[in-house]
Amino acid sequence: MPQSARKTPDTELSQFRVKGEIPVPILINWLTAVAVPLLCFFAWRSSLQNDPITPPLLVGFAVLLAVNSVSYLLFGNKTLQRRGFITLITVLFTYLAINAVEDGSAIIWLFAYPPIIFYISESRVGVLACCGGFAAVIFLFSPLGDFLFDPPHSTSFRITMIAVLGFEMVTCYILDQSRRRSKLGLLKLAAEFEYAAKHDALTGLANRREALEQLDIEYQRYLRNARPFSVLLMDIDLFKSVNDNYGHHVGDELIILVARTLREQCRKVDTLARWGGEEYLVLLPETNTGEALASANRIREAFAARSVSTEQGPIQATISVGVASIRGSESIDRLLQRSDEALYRAKSEGRNRACGYENEAAA
Repeated sequence: MPQSARKTPDTELSQFRVKGEIPVPILINWLTAVAVPLLCFFAWRSSLQNDPITPPLLVGFAVLLAVNSVSYLLFGNKTLQRRGFITLITVLFTYLAINAVEDGSAIIWLFAYPPIIFYISESRVGVLACCGGFAAVIFLFSPLGDFLFDPPHSTSFRITMIAVLGFEMVTCYILDQSRRRSKLGLLKLAAEFEYAAKHDALTGLANRREALEQLDIEYQRYLRNARPFSVLLMDIDLFKSVNDNYGHHVGDELIILVARTLREQCRKVDTLARWGGEEYLVLLPETNTGEALASANRIREAFAARSVSTEQGPIQATISVGVASIRGSESIDRLLQRSDEALYRAKSEGRNRACGYENEAAA
């Protein structure tokens, strides 16, 4: 697990939803459920006007929209569902506008397009789709559009339609940007709170709570697969005297130096935690006692070779490490107790050493 603070990229955060936000697939299914009977209704109305083309086309769109939703329910492909829906409604609205369905009044369905397209797609796609639709309406109402399609709309209607549609598209874009930024802000805040709840503020290492959660996860994996793991429990030797002689700010520098050493010497799969005060815990998945002792000594030696600058000159410190590996059906509490006993033995035998439980030691 990552041991240092990192900012989650906006593109990664934007894929998540906030509480109360309607998921796009569900929204598309709701819109489809409303659109299908509406299309059938207007197909029936067109049939009363002896229109041989519009009724089967509207029914065909209704069937395709239904198939698109059913396909999502069967296969769960969100991208295919969204792209299929956008394609179908784009072609449908284009047909309604060009062929003057319902005596030309069906063109007002274009007002439903901007809010839908901005919500269910990326902002860039929404802008491109709306710009394309707006240009198409202007073309339809142009002299060339009159020549090709002969739309039955008055000049005042055309001017109003273009002005209001353009206003709605701009408004939808502004509101969509506001929604996206608000959502991103909430997700960033949630990510920061989650990180703060799991990590130590001074070192950036996992805190005790997070370490216990990772221990439980590894313990459950051990019970399922019998894969061993080990823990290292360590603290800084004579830390109180450092605080007394040099001040707490120097003590904090030592605490940070241990954290930096752990990051450099441990694997990415290891969990590094500030256990409390000047005490640390390292969880080593799939590691036996011998390998854990080797890791403990490597960490201990690397830290002993470093120093912290003070006004009185550089000072060095050492750490003692207790090592324990999971065994049998013992509990996590018992494992931690054994590592604590091993740490106590390392202290009593002279400090600056790593000791395993039951007389396993490495100077």
